Amino acid sequence: METLTLNDGGRLPVLGLGTWQMGGGRSRDYSRDDEMVAIVRDAIEMGYTHIDTEEMYGVGHCEELVGRAMQDFAREDIFLTTKVLADNVRYDDLLRALDSSLEHLQTEYADMYLIHWPNPDVPLEETFRALNRVTAEGRVRRVGVSNFDVALLREAQALCETPVVTNQVRYNLHTREPEENGLLRYCQENNIVLTAYCPLKDGVMQNETVQAVARKHGASAAQVAIRWLTRQPQVVTIPMSTNRDHLRQNMEALTLALDEEDVQRLDASG
Repeated sequence: METLTLNDGGRLPVLGLGTWQMGGGRSRDYSRDDEMVAIVRDAIEMGYTHIDTEEMYGVGHCEELVGRAMQDFAREDIFLTTKVLADNVRYDDLLRALDSSLEHLQTEYADMYLIHWPNPDVPLEETFRALNRVTAEGRVRRVGVSNFDVALLREAQALCETPVVTNQVRYNLHTREPEENGLLRYCQENNIVLTAYCPLKDGVMQNETVQAVARKHGASAAQVAIRWLTRQPQVVTIPMSTNRDHLRQNMEALTLALDEEDVQRLDASG
């Protein structure tokens, strides 16, 4: 698995496992629990050691399923990311939210803990007072943000007592806002990882250029879209799949050698 060096010296796999809708979306779904746990276990065995979840997913049930799956592996071999809801970013609320997430995940710490969305009604300094505390306590190894623009990211950096290691945003071949608003460049110039979520959404799979490049290499459209992201400096991605064949194919995307012509065509296709 390819990894990036974080600004604290740690290593982050460039391909992670997204878990949105495992165990439910905005409500709990217990109907496929054993299946979801088995899929996460199989994914880890394939090499998906970067797992991304959130307290909102399945109203905490997704974290519970991930926690069950992780019990078969050494904790230090898993890079675990979870997030706090925008509604829970006040000081006391964040402390309670983290307690709940760690209990669900059956772990003593999160490798990364992210603010999922900015909350304009809560001063960032209050949120980071809590984040700085839980990081000092060791219950959070690294702090990150999600869906922050450059101005908010700068503010977060100023308030965080440790490096802000990532900004998780929607970014794919069709959704180029991080390029257009300068966020991607800012992250690359400041050694912050841009974590791209929804890498295969927004019509990417139907893109004619993506499909043509895929045919050229005997690859899938998903593999082309994933490799276009992960070949970029300071970019990782976290596609979600509960299909084992797709999980393997996504992993194999990291071996896809896009040439300069491919990249130019893909860059222009958005």
